[in-house]
Amino acid sequence: MRASYILKLIEKNERIDGRKLDEFRPISIEKDIIEKAEGSARVRLGKTDVIAGIKMEIEAPFPDTPNEGVLKTNAEFAPIAHPDFIPGPPSEDATELARVVDRGIRESNSIDLEKLCLVEGEKVWGVFIDIHIINHDGNLIDASALASLAALTTAKVPKYEDGKIVRGEYVGKLPLLHTPINITVSRILDKYVVDLNREEEDIADAWLSIAVREDGYICSMQKGGNKGLSVKNVDEMIELAVKKSKELRKLL
Repeated sequence: MRASYILKLIEKNERIDGRKLDEFRPISIEKDIIEKAEGSARVRLGKTDVIAGIKMEIEAPFPDTPNEGVLKTNAEFAPIAHPDFIPGPPSEDATELARVVDRGIRESNSIDLEKLCLVEGEKVWGVFIDIHIINHDGNLIDASALASLAALTTAKVPKYEDGKIVRGEYVGKLPLLHTPINITVSRILDKYVVDLNREEEDIADAWLSIAVREDGYICSMQKGGNKGLSVKNVDEMIELAVKKSKELRKLL
């Protein structure tokens, strides 16, 4: 069976596409690909293909943060991306993906949300991140997080005049403070592996998705998979994630 073959390779520190266990597939980042969006980017991670767009709207602030802008993230799995994706409302996987990406950006304090306040307690800018999966060949979380971050680095704040948004005119760039890079480390047998393709994901015991800021601060973590992880496992996976985050950050 294919899964048995992949496991035998992993056991020998090898992979079906010839990569090392801690090696990412080729990554490409294109920015400003959507003309009408406030910011956008496309990330290709091997055959995995993700587009992220940024739209800004006027919103009421959350009651507990009356002087801060609002961040909301949504993910859509296009049926053309994978046979398992079907039309309709977001699936549980899409919802989890959006939450993981959102948490990494939010908990890193990536956006200076206080600078997006127009009228405290009444009117703030809302930053909406829309993630679209174009092709799924594994590691959607890292690809989506990288596309979202790349899109945020290109985003501009529209002009707001006489109670209306003036689309196409801008007052400056979106105020960013930090660049959190998400790295998902998976455990297969007793090995740690990054950037799993779709076939490898099917045999992973567990995975830990870790958002790392440029100063090494761990912003958020999400655990998945059917098997547990020891404290030692988690410590080692974090160490690997911090190392790989430095490599990916250079691509931005």
